Amino acid sequence: MMKKELQKTLYGLLALEYNCSPDDFKKDKNILTVSKIIDGRRIYSPEKYFFHMVTTGNNAVITADECLHPFLEKFIANRCGHWLFEQPNILGLERELNKFGHTLTASHHMFLPAQKIKRDKPFPFEIRWFFDEEIMQFYGDERFPNAICEEFTPTRPDRLVVCAYDNGKIVGMAGCSEDAPHWMQIGIDVMQGYRSSGIGTNLVSILRKKIEENGDIPFYGTSLSNYHSWNIALNCGFRPAWVEIGSKKR
Repeated sequence: MMKKELQKTLYGLLALEYNCSPDDFKKDKNILTVSKIIDGRRIYSPEKYFFHMVTTGNNAVITADECLHPFLEKFIANRCGHWLFEQPNILGLERELNKFGHTLTASHHMFLPAQKIKRDKPFPFEIRWFFDEEIMQFYGDERFPNAICEEFTPTRPDRLVVCAYDNGKIVGMAGCSEDAPHWMQIGIDVMQGYRSSGIGTNLVSILRKKIEENGDIPFYGTSLSNYHSWNIALNCGFRPAWVEIGSKKR
């Protein structure tokens, strides 16, 4: 299980993003707030959320534009929070968002470290590290859509990259972006022909350890159906911590 101290830190981060109290994530009832931009949050867009919903496993907390509140008040009433993410409920939500020119994003399943890293086998590849400006050389390389951002992003800069090399050729890359102060999101890419050989698990484990040594918080996200990515997270000692979904303009 996730340590209580880390869970408390997570509630603090989410409270900034959902304009609520950290204690709201401990409640049984669902919470609805007015969307607001607050310093210290993760920044994926310069605009405030039109709609965003999160659960840490119990209730749901939603922040949204006030025009959606009449619908959302009924949407969350007398419903178990984590079930609001299921397809029968999402369909009605999608129709309402469409009225305002928005559509739902994919749901993001997020992980935090909960167990010690277990690495008992030697890693037969050369390891190289890249930091901050050194990462710039990899932008625009289509081999790395997950490990790093598409381009340098000042609001969530890539901080660390660790690569595995086979005879001078990159066969895998794990990287992390600082999505909020001291919150490092890990991404992983492994080249075809080298997948399912433990490279992804080893690189993520190595990167997680480095992040923690630096005094920062590693976290990991994936989609509902990407079980290869799920297994990497689980094998590296991460456990599910929260699920969120938002909207974007159509």
